[in-house]
Amino acid sequence: MTDTALLTIENLRLHLPVDGRLRTVLHGVELEVRSGEAVGLVGESGSGKSLTARAAMRLLPHKARVDGDIRIGGHHVPGLDDTGLRRLRAHDVAMVFQDPRAHINPVHTIGDFLTEGLRRTRGVKRGDAEHTVAATLREVGIEDAERRMRQRPWQLSGGLLQRVMIAAALVAGPRLILADEPTTALDVTTQEEVMAILGEQRRARDLGLLFITHDLELAAATCDRIAVMYAGRIVEHLPAARLRDAAAHPYTQALLAARPSLGERRTRLAAIPGRPLSGFEAGEGCPFAARCPRVEERCRGERPALRAVGGSMAACHFAKEPENA
Repeated sequence: MTDTALLTIENLRLHLPVDGRLRTVLHGVELEVRSGEAVGLVGESGSGKSLTARAAMRLLPHKARVDGDIRIGGHHVPGLDDTGLRRLRAHDVAMVFQDPRAHINPVHTIGDFLTEGLRRTRGVKRGDAEHTVAATLREVGIEDAERRMRQRPWQLSGGLLQRVMIAAALVAGPRLILADEPTTALDVTTQEEVMAILGEQRRARDLGLLFITHDLELAAATCDRIAVMYAGRIVEHLPAARLRDAAAHPYTQALLAARPSLGERRTRLAAIPGRPLSGFEAGEGCPFAARCPRVEERCRGERPALRAVGGSMAACHFAKEPENA
């Protein structure tokens, strides 16, 4: 990890109450996002992607326990007091959530929602805040900004609302954005538009972006690096451009094989057998062992560490590059 990173997560272990006792749901997560860089955090539902982002923002249940280090812009997040945490969220980092309708108050106008932070945390006058917000809405592709600001969330489509959420993240001028599956509920065309907006704003503002998604192909098309997560662990790191030819972990390879392709005819898509494990269900060995086609006895009792395999870092005892690499 480097001191120049906007987000640095080192040996993050998260413990949450499950069935009346604390259970470990994140196991030694290591992640870094630099200025101007987009990192995709991918994996099946329940792998710990959103919990990792929420831990970085300290948006966790009050009984949660966090071990390890999280730094945003040099700030040690677990050690911040309430004032420092509010300042961090108001200035340095913003989050784009999966379902905008669940995070925008339906009785407030879009304008009130977007200007509230500027007025309350920075003391910006209403007129100046509205001017800033309108300009930001236009930057994210909402041309009739003044009219949209007078509307309420239920009057906007899902695609427009997600653009509003991106504007809400950008308006305070953060250095880092955590985007938690921002395209999940959108059609393919709108997904492309939303990701194009995030990419344009990242490059224009030199932002760091952590893009959380279950869509490996989308992450590869829009990010610089990919981190693959399974059962609360990072099991592979690799450059996005090398995803197809350098993915070495059996889980990453299985995810790629399960994706349909326009250029390939198949009678049936490949499926990963079994079910994904939550972090608290994983034992001492490799968490993917029960579903892995290359499993050996060593995998069941010894947890693999990340190691270099060709163009990747993979947590697998028997990881190997694809045959066409």
